[in-house]
Amino acid sequence: MSAPKVIVLRAAGINCEAETLQAWEMAGATGEIVHVNRVLEEPELLGRYSALTIPGGFSYGDDIAAGRILARRVMLGLADALAGFCDRGGLILGICNGFQVLVQAGLLGASASERATLAFNTCGHYVCRWVTVESAASPCVMLNAGQRYFLPMAHAEGRIALGERAQVEPRRVALRYVAGARRVGHVNPNGSWGDIAALTDATGRILGMMPHPERFVRRTQHPFWTAGDVADDGDGLTIFRSAVSSLTC
Repeated sequence: MSAPKVIVLRAAGINCEAETLQAWEMAGATGEIVHVNRVLEEPELLGRYSALTIPGGFSYGDDIAAGRILARRVMLGLADALAGFCDRGGLILGICNGFQVLVQAGLLGASASERATLAFNTCGHYVCRWVTVESAASPCVMLNAGQRYFLPMAHAEGRIALGERAQVEPRRVALRYVAGARRVGHVNPNGSWGDIAALTDATGRILGMMPHPERFVRRTQHPFWTAGDVADDGDGLTIFRSAVSSLTC
């Protein structure tokens, strides 16, 4: 069976596209980095791919709100193409700013009442650190149920917040922040409601996550790799491999 093909979306301010594509390729996929303008001009391009990734960065400078401008461009110009992409079983992965785009676009909630917002961290500033997250009981095909992942995160607007009437259906929660082996007590780096670090849709084929799996695919990227006892493959690579496996099985 041929390797699944992935499109990594690029736009002004996106800065993680190269390492995201490399992570997919290390996991067994092939792919291309394509500017959003080209896809808006030719929505049929999505038909060539099995997975779409919106990587991290600061799309359009995060003006107005993180991810909002790119989300509006995508949904105004690609709503029908994305619906067809999802209907034929395509995967969509949004990482950090990409997660913000998915939330702003309403792709992770069936109705307005189920849509969460990604708000400023409770600490009030940008946070860059490593976190431990655990896969929740969700239908997400890109995660292994119950597995813990040690991953880096870097964001200022990553806190899941709910409006007065909003809710998050439990099975939409894909990852939660938990205390890791090197931490004491409970760890929630941004004050996210319910310790949520990632959300999925009802099909389990759309995943938005704040930590960066593409930044930990090799042991030498681990902050303690020189101390030994670190596997050759990073935890992030596990996520990309699970995604590729779901496309090839």
